Amino acid sequence: MAPASPPTTIAELRRWLERVEVNGHATSEALPFAVTEIDQHLPGGGLARGHLHEVIEGGPAGEHAAVATLFAAGIAARIPGPVLWCLRGRDLFAPALARIGLHPDRVIYCETWKDRDVLPAMEEGLRCCGIAAVVGEVTRLSLTSSRRLQLCAGETGVTALLLRRWRTSDEKRFAGEPNAAATRWRVSPSPPAQGPSDHIDRQRWLVELLRVKGGEPHSWIVEACDAEGNLCLPATLADRSAAAEESYRAVAG
Repeated sequence: MAPASPPTTIAELRRWLERVEVNGHATSEALPFAVTEIDQHLPGGGLARGHLHEVIEGGPAGEHAAVATLFAAGIAARIPGPVLWCLRGRDLFAPALARIGLHPDRVIYCETWKDRDVLPAMEEGLRCCGIAAVVGEVTRLSLTSSRRLQLCAGETGVTALLLRRWRTSDEKRFAGEPNAAATRWRVSPSPPAQGPSDHIDRQRWLVELLRVKGGEPHSWIVEACDAEGNLCLPATLADRSAAAEESYRAVAG
């Protein structure tokens, strides 16, 4: 759980960001996942920096899981610099982020309890070139709000990661609302490898690219982020035929 901190107003957040502001704009580039099967499917060979990306929690109990949070944190961990994380509650477990490369010293926690507070805070963060990435937790995201976030990210080159969070299963219906995100991902737990093992395997995720501008949807089974925020393709799947992989994904969910 993230340590409690005094409430931060938008004005205070703006003043803090001004202190870390740097001159110039970040160059537009791609952040590779270092997994060939994923990178070759993304325009530019990786996740486009300076854009808005949406991450959705999948699985039957997504409102209680944190796989999508770790997926987003792994992306932020691989971008040098401070990360602004706009929270909707105090349930972010900092040690878990540290284990995948996002050390607490890099994270600025902005406690915002409602969607209408998260989005303005994200905009302020995205206007600061000194920020590596801005992560925001929301339930709903309108097309207009997403366009504002995309515009801010495009102007400074700061990457925006939108985590769609649900408190109840009923709120999941908002996941299909149209928005301006460059990519939409859904991340779910995947069954472990079959058969005996002499060591504890990394958790497996089913990562689905639901939408990408200039590309086609796809899905992969990967091993969870390592200590540097990197994913990898499980060795047992790396040599599978395409048909066998499709069959495995169907069983996974």
